[in-house]
Amino acid sequence: MSSKTRLIVLSISAPVIAFAIVGGFLGKVMAGQQSAYQHLRIFDDVVNLITSAYVEEVNVDKVMRGAMHGLVDSLDPDSAYLTPEEAKQVESGAALPPGGVGLELTRQYYLRVIAARDNSPAAKAGLRTGDYIRAINETPTREMSVWEGMRALRGAPGTKVSVTVIRGNAADPHVVELSREAEPASMVSGRMAGAGVGYIRIAAIGATASAQVKTQIADLTKGGASKLVVDVRHTVGGSLDDGLSLARLFVGTGTLAMRETKNGARETVSAASGDGSIALPMVLLVDTGTSGASEVFASALAGNQRADLIGEHTIGRAAVQKLVKLPDGAALWLSTTRYLTPAGAPLHEKGLDPTVPVDEPDVEFGQPVPATDPILDKALERLSAKKAA
Repeated sequence: MSSKTRLIVLSISAPVIAFAIVGGFLGKVMAGQQSAYQHLRIFDDVVNLITSAYVEEVNVDKVMRGAMHGLVDSLDPDSAYLTPEEAKQVESGAALPPGGVGLELTRQYYLRVIAARDNSPAAKAGLRTGDYIRAINETPTREMSVWEGMRALRGAPGTKVSVTVIRGNAADPHVVELSREAEPASMVSGRMAGAGVGYIRIAAIGATASAQVKTQIADLTKGGASKLVVDVRHTVGGSLDDGLSLARLFVGTGTLAMRETKNGARETVSAASGDGSIALPMVLLVDTGTSGASEVFASALAGNQRADLIGEHTIGRAAVQKLVKLPDGAALWLSTTRYLTPAGAPLHEKGLDPTVPVDEPDVEFGQPVPATDPILDKALERLSAKKAA
């Protein structure tokens, strides 16, 4: 490879590598400038070897795009390399198509289901937390970012999208066709779960979740509820600040969360005057599908000893992404802020341990969900020992 070509390759790749190094590893300090230059020299050597020694003619643009994706893939699943066209979509601020299938995705080799929203097309088709999405509309997801996958699932209500699903160690995939639909306005419901026990189901946390929860609890207390079970299993959606707003209903004093940026700079989010209007004894149901805003909510309550967590370890997905433009018009969708627990422990990519661990039952694809709910049963047992307010 000529020195001119190598210079062009390095001029394209160096900003991306710098952004990835500087922006990707929150809370860690670089080993030093010399180390960064060493990695750049090795990268130059690799590109040189590929272009000079690979048996076939090399498409340098394709190789470089693959390198960009590979760099960001080494960060958290929510970070992504965006092509110039994708970057323009983000910059335009245009709303996504209103139709969806109710899936929230992460990445683990392929795209993987964090959760399927209650009563969504995906939930009705039997998709569950942990399922691998091997393809969307026959396009493999092996090299697809979460950013791309989530947008591929969107479309006009009534249109269809197919997903190829693998569950557990099954050898044969299942191809499922889903009809997109608009999201329901209300994501919160309530009922009595036993004598004096109200049950609140929060299917997703959005801007109106706090008001909806407050209304449901008021109705339940009128019906005789003196204790609460709040269920945020496989609950996704909403901004992380929406999760904090919901926590303010239950936590009157103390630290709700911490936000951390590069080099360990921290901002403390505290309860304010007027917070903590709901003082009923409560427990919180969580699982591996508890993600994002619901995870920040659970962390705030657990960290302030406001509620025991019953169920499974949560996924650990609590970061905020920012668009970082590159000279060629492409961009990085980069996690630049992560949330910590009230005690300052990592939440993003770590998750929360339940107070009382209980596993959800495994279900074979196509089989009905068991009628029993061991996590809810354990929560009711735990709550029975709590003194009513």
